[in-house]
Amino acid sequence: MNDFVNSVDLLQRAMAVQNLRYQVTANNIANAEVPNYKKQYVNFESELKRAFESRDNEHNSFHMITSDPRHIQSETPRDWRDVEPRRVTDWVSTSNANGNNVDAEEEAMKILQIQMQYQILSRLENFEFKQLDIAMKKI
Repeated sequence: MNDFVNSVDLLQRAMAVQNLRYQVTANNIANAEVPNYKKQYVNFESELKRAFESRDNEHNSFHMITSDPRHIQSETPRDWRDVEPRRVTDWVSTSNANGNNVDAEEEAMKILQIQMQYQILSRLENFEFKQLDIAMKKI
């Protein structure tokens, strides 16, 4: 697959993750006063990084040859397109007396950060398509 398709695919996935983050954070704010509610967040980048590292380290890794399906298989590199965002619940921390761990101010700041990151990603995607448009005009 070419770099343009990979770039656009990755940007669209990142935008979808930011959309999910926005929904999760808005849900946290909506439940800020609910007793025993535990905040959630979205984990995506660390898993994506692992997938890229497994792909990059594939040529340096040890590969076992197996002659039977019951043998231990070598770890195959993970395709970054298979990485899905995960909602993670923070069960450990408690900041309020009612057992709730949502800090509404912190969550509001996260909303602003998510919006800014989404804008940057959409501008990057727009740039990718402008580059393609320029290349098509030169042909």
